[in-house]
Amino acid sequence: MKKSWIISLITSFVLLGGVLLSPATSVNAAKEATSTYSDQSYSENEDDFSEEFADESAFSEAEQELVDYLNQILALETYVAKTSTALESIGSQVTSPNRKSIYLKLTNTVIPNYSKFVSKLKQIKPVNPELKKIHARFVKGSYTQLEGYLLYKQAVSKTKVNYTILKQGSAKIKTGGDLIDQSEQQLYAYARSLGFEF
Repeated sequence: MKKSWIISLITSFVLLGGVLLSPATSVNAAKEATSTYSDQSYSENEDDFSEEFADESAFSEAEQELVDYLNQILALETYVAKTSTALESIGSQVTSPNRKSIYLKLTNTVIPNYSKFVSKLKQIKPVNPELKKIHARFVKGSYTQLEGYLLYKQAVSKTKVNYTILKQGSAKIKTGGDLIDQSEQQLYAYARSLGFEF
């Protein structure tokens, strides 16, 4: 089995992107929450990856670029973890009584951290054409989710919750999550094409 530890890297990438699908915030009390979050820590084995890389035989250029790319993505996990923790604490319902608390979490934690994540994500510039395509989709999905969080903030910024804007935010977050899921599938397919087995 060729370099099976790459599974751990790709799984970490998936968790990094997947955690941002949607805060479990419904657009109103009658509707279901759109997603759930994981309590898992995403950096448990980060140091182990470096040691394993040192033990591996030489990589092809494409394999090395994939490893470098995944390491650059994983370096951003702090922003994702802070965003995720804040979103988990919001709860599953947005109402007028809790909207101020939600507004503060969005303003002080979610949006600043996710904005940094998206900004630093845009700075990653893969050279390989296949990775460029995957990364472009990942960036687009992440940016679309950021737009959703900004709409959430707008929806809870006034005394009365604007459920129309909240629905628009949920739609953006779902669209962004779909793009991130597609980039995940493309990443798996690309890794398989390089000979990695899952």
